[in-house]
Amino acid sequence: MDVLLTHADLRERGIKISKSTLLRMEAQGRFPKRRYLTPRSVVWNRDEIDEFLSDLFTNDEDQERG
Repeated sequence: MDVLLTHADLRERGIKISKSTLLRMEAQGRFPKRRYLTPRSVVWNRDEIDEFLSDLFTNDEDQERG
């Protein structure tokens, strides 16, 4: 079963991005897509968020090495 994260959960994981910026990043394919539980309640898949964070840190380390 998938574990789901709310916007508050994202902030606890260090993703302190505004809701409008998250929407823009999702539309650009730069952030995992949200899922709607209800018309006003959104969540993200934890595994997809963990992969996003892992890729983010991996890419930062690669750029530092030059």
